[in-house]
Amino acid sequence: MQDTGNGPPPGDNERLLRGLVEIWGQGIVTAGDSAQDYDVLHAQGRLRQRASFYKWLLGLLDAQPGQQLLDISCGQGALLAFAAQAGLRATGLDLAASALATAARVVPAGLCLANAEQLPFPADRFDLVTNVGSVEHYFRPAVAVQEAARVLRPEGLALILLPNTFGLLGNVLHVWRTGDVFDDGQPLQRYGTPGQWCRLLEMNGLAVQRTVKYEREWPRTWPDAAWYARRPYKLIRAALSAAIPTSLASFLIYLCRKKR
Repeated sequence: MQDTGNGPPPGDNERLLRGLVEIWGQGIVTAGDSAQDYDVLHAQGRLRQRASFYKWLLGLLDAQPGQQLLDISCGQGALLAFAAQAGLRATGLDLAASALATAARVVPAGLCLANAEQLPFPADRFDLVTNVGSVEHYFRPAVAVQEAARVLRPEGLALILLPNTFGLLGNVLHVWRTGDVFDDGQPLQRYGTPGQWCRLLEMNGLAVQRTVKYEREWPRTWPDAAWYARRPYKLIRAALSAAIPTSLASFLIYLCRKKR
């Protein structure tokens, strides 16, 4: 990472991170350990969402043909595929070689094996930067946010999805049922409040413009409609989203500009 001098003192980030809920997987000590686990998770197909989810995210970005998009922790490239279909010049980056191998077979995009905490791109490179549910899994999330801000153009837009400690239909319901915070099986998991995540982003180079709540997206393809028809409780959750305050949503999507 290039030192721009724009980040907060390291202690500020450390104090914020200590306030988050953390779950560490067994044997996870280095980023290399994490990469090995993600190879297994991707091979099992556990980290891919429905097509409608990625279409909805691109809609939030109001992406225009010809724009350059970087999807950080792109996994098997689902978002990249839809971005390319929309006419974007898409680039994907991930720590897991197995995920990129899968993405390379289906995505007409540039792919890069690298760590999100040290992006191999020059400053002000991309019109759009996305990070969908991965910042909370990094060893140094503040550094990763600084890197995302660094490569975002001054007039660009970043989309960051993060999990809420107090998501009513997520963590709160899970704690009520089991007594424990939900563990999704990834090597390192963190949960934060809307305020904590907003501070993390704004302390590290991004200016939050809008916060969007997320529970479930409405189906946008016939295969997804059929999938929901077999799981009506998923549609119920999507419908309930309208009544849930943003501060109690299971996930929060932050749309951000580069801080000036």
